[in-house]
This record gives sequence, structure tokens and C-alpha cells, in this order.
Amino acid sequence: MVNLDVEGVRRAAEDALSAGVPPVEAISLGMARGMDVVGEKYESKEYFLSELIMAGEVMKEGINVLEPHMDRSGSQAVGRVVIGTVRGDLHDIGKNVVTMLLRAAGFDVTDLGTDVPADDFVKAVRERRPHIVAASSLLTTTMTEMKGIVEQLEKAGLRKSVKVIIGGAPVTPEYAEKIGADAAAKDAVDGVNKCKAWIAG
Repeated sequence: MVNLDVEGVRRAAEDALSAGVPPVEAISLGMARGMDVVGEKYESKEYFLSELIMAGEVMKEGINVLEPHMDRSGSQAVGRVVIGTVRGDLHDIGKNVVTMLLRAAGFDVTDLGTDVPADDFVKAVRERRPHIVAASSLLTTTMTEMKGIVEQLEKAGLRKSVKVIIGGAPVTPEYAEKIGADAAAKDAVDGVNKCKAWIAG
């Protein structure tokens, strides 16, 4: 992952499957950890935006190998989640990892994509009736959009029907509390665990 080696990641994913490593672990303990290192290199200016984008593409290739082997036994979804990257932000690597892990855990996930306005989150909540809304932001300049999502849900009378979790590099539990969200995820695995705990409730 860190060396942006597409063939190497594909081979590692195939080796993991051959060795009996569960696909979810290969993603959460392998590729997601690699992405963390890429993120650190980006923050320290060792990597630039081009490397960040390339790492996302490399990860998608690895996920393509693992996804068909994920255990989705028990077809009844454990819960419904609407997820998206907020308006003004085009980053989707973290969101895609969370989406993959949620689906592997049995959630029915509606992925709204990137650059998603608050109104689209509200519309999806009306249509999909999810248990959880997950909003992602990698830029400090777009974090305020998360506040807008909570406010629009309130205005629409839908806030009490859903849990709201936010995530992304600049997001903190303090910020989640400040804007009225229910939780902040420190990483993809933490976010998925919080969602599972809410559903188990």
C-alpha cells in the first residue's frame, strides 16, 4: 500500500485469501493500516495529492480481489446506514473503507458518494429510513458542513430517528459534541464498531 504497488497489493490480497485470513481482517488490519501510513506521509508533506489518489486506486484493486469472498451469511441486514463525504470535499478513501467494512459486517449501506449537500443526506434519510447517518470530511474547511447536516435533520424532524457519526482526519469527539452529532470515529474500524454497538444497543 505504502509503496503504491498495485500488483503487490493484489498478490498480498490473494496470498491472504490462500492463507485463510478473513477478507475483513485483510482490509481492516492490512490495507486500512497501510492507508494510515500513506495519510501520515501526506500530512508530513512526504507524499502529495497525487500519491494520496494513487493509494486510493491501489486499495480499490486489493478490495476487488477480497470483496467476492466476504462472508455475508444471514442475508438479513443488521442495520441501515446512509454514508457520504460532505459538500465541498471529494475525498472518498476513508468513506470507502468504512462502507466496505460495514457491508462486510452485514449492514445495508447507501453510499451517497462525495461532495454531498446536507439536503441530500436528509432526502436519503426520508427515503431509506436508516438507523445511522455517517458523514466524512478530510478538510477542516468542510467540517462545518457536518453541522449543517445535523441542523437540517433537526429541521426536517428526523434527527431523533437516527444516530449521527462523523469521521475524517480533522474530526474529534469534542467537535461531534459541539455540533450535536452522536459520535466521532477515530478510524474506520472504530466507526464500524460504534455502529455495531448502537445496533446491538
